[in-house]
Amino acid sequence: MQYKVGIGYDIHRLVNERKLMLGGIEIPYVKGLQGHSDGDSVLHAICDAILGAMAKGDIGEHFPVTDHKYDNIPSLELLKKVDELAKQNKYQIENIDTAIIAEEPILGPFKKQMIKKISDALKIDEEKVNIKATTNEKLDAIGSGEAIAAYAVVLLSKE
Repeated sequence: MQYKVGIGYDIHRLVNERKLMLGGIEIPYVKGLQGHSDGDSVLHAICDAILGAMAKGDIGEHFPVTDHKYDNIPSLELLKKVDELAKQNKYQIENIDTAIIAEEPILGPFKKQMIKKISDALKIDEEKVNIKATTNEKLDAIGSGEAIAAYAVVLLSKE
């Protein structure tokens, strides 16, 4: 068995008049994440982690902002496309660990929904997906409520 690890990071600015999408679900909040797609920094970080583990570049290479077919696309669709690439290359997801950094809103009540949405999209057991949420202790753009970021680490296996 061969194992590969990848890390992903994504940050998006919070803006008015957008839905807040995190982990594939809509979170009730007064602002949403600005982005080419729906701006879901959690799913973007997971996509980058999977791509990194396979040494297949990053999300910007696969879904460039210059390609308008990805304008406002749900990030769950991007995640599914990255998962298809992993499966084509004979990789299986062993686990995903994600940390979301946001001052607001409080994300704890939504973590189980995110885990379910991600595991369903990837067709993996919920036990293989972990979501953590923390604040930035009021420091920098995240701490002042201007942005939300996410980190993800993924372990892939291949026989």
